[in-house]
Amino acid sequence: MTELLTAAQMRAIEQAAIASGAVTGLELMERAGQGVVEAVLEEWPEFASGAHRAVVLCGPGNNGGDGFVVARLLKTRGWDVEVFLYGDPAKLPPDARVNYERWCGMGAVKPLTNDVIDGYAEDHPGTALAIDALFGTGLTRPLKGLGRVEMELNSWQALSRNGHAPRVVAVDVPSGLCSDSGRYLGVDDENPYDLCAMANLTVTFHRAKLGHYLAYGSGASGRLMTVDIGLACDNSPAASGPTSRPASYLTEVRPINIAKYFGHKYSHGHALILTGGSGRTGAARLAARGALRIGAGLVTLGAPGAAMQEVACQITALMLRRVEDAAGLAEVLEDARINALCLGPGLGVARARELVTVACGGLKTHPTRTVVLDADALTAFADAPQDLFGMLHDRCVLTPHAGEFARLFPDIAGKLNAPADRGPAYSKVDATRAAAARAGCVVLFKGPDTVIAAPDGRCAINAAVYDRAAPWLATAGSGDVLAGFITGLLARGLKPMEAAEAAAWLHVEAARAFGPGLIAEDLPEALPGVLRALSR
Repeated sequence: MTELLTAAQMRAIEQAAIASGAVTGLELMERAGQGVVEAVLEEWPEFASGAHRAVVLCGPGNNGGDGFVVARLLKTRGWDVEVFLYGDPAKLPPDARVNYERWCGMGAVKPLTNDVIDGYAEDHPGTALAIDALFGTGLTRPLKGLGRVEMELNSWQALSRNGHAPRVVAVDVPSGLCSDSGRYLGVDDENPYDLCAMANLTVTFHRAKLGHYLAYGSGASGRLMTVDIGLACDNSPAASGPTSRPASYLTEVRPINIAKYFGHKYSHGHALILTGGSGRTGAARLAARGALRIGAGLVTLGAPGAAMQEVACQITALMLRRVEDAAGLAEVLEDARINALCLGPGLGVARARELVTVACGGLKTHPTRTVVLDADALTAFADAPQDLFGMLHDRCVLTPHAGEFARLFPDIAGKLNAPADRGPAYSKVDATRAAAARAGCVVLFKGPDTVIAAPDGRCAINAAVYDRAAPWLATAGSGDVLAGFITGLLARGLKPMEAAEAAAWLHVEAARAFGPGLIAEDLPEALPGVLRALSR
């Protein structure tokens, strides 16, 4: 399990290690600086030999202290290094102050202002590296007075891809980015990259932070590398204390969870997926295909009479039942072998309202049946979300995108979408946890940074970023397939949180396996190759 930390959790881990006597703060700072240099040489091996030029921008806290270590280590390798400090050196924290003085024995420290950095790359041709050690995980306020510095860093980051500017390396997080939320503090979310630092490489310590994977974090970080600084003594990232929150983690799939080893079709569950009326059955058919491909033993489409012929012409391995209305659904659900339902894709808002009531009401009399609510099944309750929450059970999964989330949880969405004026800013993790607690079931909040939370606070992030990026998933119907994947895994007996995590992970892997040009129909067909690779 790859755990992701908040700034408070990381700080508590460091403080606990220092208090135990296992390490000093100065030693941690030295290891961090060494880790940055090693990461740079790993990323760009051409820097390992010869003399190069670097500019190091240090801030007024311990992040700046890391920068002084980097400057010193590069200097000892024969580099020509110029160092700038933003702030008063007399106010540096003790460990950062020690490394400031160590650097002063090797070279000068110049005050960092917009004027001195403006045009720096043109005035210093051949500068290979720019170290952004201005502000790290401890940033709690918007950056002020460094707008031109950040614009210069951004121009370097972009131009360096063509070899025309220094490569930008961020220490821990790009300056200005909230490490808990992935949002830039004090910046208009419409154009977040215009005035805030971006990097070609971000080197973080011990564990990645939530902000590296949420919101704008991956776009700002470039390539992310995590280095070990000797804090292996912690067994849990969620340190105790009033600032702690439950651990979050990246999704992953264990082959044992999805492999079939024995049994017959009913051993692997029977899923029922409800369609809309005539001309509105495609989304449900996509979901059903996904549920079948992921291993549900049987999948039945429940369609109204007017759509039966349309559906029958389009399916082969899927089964078909007539479900006209609430009474018809109640009759179908008398079959106790149906253990997973999916309502929402193409269902229609009016049809969804009554069918959701029957589907969720039946959970009380069927101890193993589960329900996935997506799309229209969520929008149907936009005017009365409490009506929906009153019917939900811990065997339900909600799968909203941002618009649907805002309809069901307007106050939570309002906090998430409000300007991030202070840090730690309210994050998508905070919002999804709050929604899951209110709904009393698992909530999967879709997006490139999909967040999955359970009512007990467990939280997973399935981020299609960095080397897992799959931008071609932004296509009509991909969310319907995801709902089907979750339903199929629930039918097979996985618990809601586990099913949602595994389905989201497999959804991205199937998209990556297919590649550009993907349409939603391709996702179920790409899945067998992903499952074969897992079984090996």
